[in-house]
Amino acid sequence: MRIVEVVDARGHENVQSTHRATFEVTRETRLTRRGDCVVAVGAMKGAADLNLRFKEAARKDNARITITIEADEVKEVVRAKGNSRLSFTHPMDLVVRRSGYVCGRTVAVGADKAASHFSRKLVEKMRDPCQKIKITLTVES
Repeated sequence: MRIVEVVDARGHENVQSTHRATFEVTRETRLTRRGDCVVAVGAMKGAADLNLRFKEAARKDNARITITIEADEVKEVVRAKGNSRLSFTHPMDLVVRRSGYVCGRTVAVGADKAASHFSRKLVEKMRDPCQKIKITLTVES
């Protein structure tokens, strides 16, 4: 089974994309320079808003989750895993982790990339407040 979830967001001048363990997309519209894992703001969805079918499929320990982040022609693909402990309860944030840590904000674990691994070309685009960013989450179980 393959389920796709699309989240639209935008860039922000304070995007750092330097965190080594996670990356985050948030519904918040403000961002300080301390938010070094945040790669997009103004998202249309938080973890709690994701489709029920997506959540159920991602809660399987053998689920494969692919996250594609696109800004115009520049894109990054991240491969991660599902986990039976995912709760998808946070109303504001979507967090992808390299580790196995799970909380209400977590949408995938065991990722092969974090914010610091994104191309600097993409990061430059993510620093533009007018830049539309498309995040596509695909779960296969």
